[in-house]
Amino acid sequence: MQENFVTVVTEDHETTCWGCGLRLLLASYTPIYKCGWCGAITNPNTCKRESKCFQLRRLRDRSFVCILIIFMLFVICGGVLTVYPVVFSISYFYGIIHCTITMILSVTTLSTFSLAAFCCAGTPPNMTWGSYPVVGKGSLENYTFCHYCSKPKSPRTHHCRSCGMCILDMDHHCPFIGNCVGAANHRHFIAFLISAVISTTYVAIMSVYAGFHIWPPLTYRSLGRLNGSGADSGFIAMKEIIIAFFSSAVHLSLRGLVLVYLFVSSVSVEIGLSVLLWQQLSFIYEGKTYLTQLSSQGDDAVGDRDCRNLLRFFGCPYSASRYLTSFSNSIKRHDK
Repeated sequence: MQENFVTVVTEDHETTCWGCGLRLLLASYTPIYKCGWCGAITNPNTCKRESKCFQLRRLRDRSFVCILIIFMLFVICGGVLTVYPVVFSISYFYGIIHCTITMILSVTTLSTFSLAAFCCAGTPPNMTWGSYPVVGKGSLENYTFCHYCSKPKSPRTHHCRSCGMCILDMDHHCPFIGNCVGAANHRHFIAFLISAVISTTYVAIMSVYAGFHIWPPLTYRSLGRLNGSGADSGFIAMKEIIIAFFSSAVHLSLRGLVLVYLFVSSVSVEIGLSVLLWQQLSFIYEGKTYLTQLSSQGDDAVGDRDCRNLLRFFGCPYSASRYLTSFSNSIKRHDK
């Protein structure tokens, strides 16, 4: 009986490293390879064609930013025109205080939003590449080549197709600011979320306060039903109050309707921004970004969770970071 054996011959081929320009001898069908001199990583199967919808996405994001700015100005102007005449009619002193608080919150929210939306999200450092005498050993360790930008891309850099550029420490592309959240504007984005949550909470409180003073008096269909004891009487009383509340809402003035709209919109926005703020602070506490969180979902490794990550993010001095060391250690022991 004759046996046939198939011998697979692997042929080597020669290629050039994009990082240092040295010639590399690789096996056939090598998908990804790393240069032994400069440390650059090459993926020849990377798509090199940029999307044709880049300008449309950019126009969409900028249009949405303009809509949000108009909405914030409407909330600010609507709150001033509807709430503060009522506040000034109650007390002139409290009216001055509330106007000052409104001015501070408005300027802070608009300025942080503008910085997050219109500032560059983060430009990667310029690296010398392509020439062996200049590129030193390990100078491009774990660097990849961005075919969209035609330049090296560091491990902490991601290319955003909506912005059309590489972003350093990219967290995510936010359509609400029409920009990426990266190393250069991440603090501005967090400051905007904090200021927006405080501002919407203040708007909701002041809308309730002003609406309480101009709301039409409640008229009950039968006051006798509100008296009594037991669960049935409590249910009937609650039902009568709700009916009286909505019946009086029919007689609301235009100012009252604007106050209701301000309350509903501010509470809705506050809930969404609070969830986003909590998510962002959780990632910063774990020393991660949104993209690194997605890439590490299948890994068992857990990041270094520490309160000092928050202090370093907000630029607090090292002394303050040392002050919370014991507090961070106690939290870790409690988690274990």
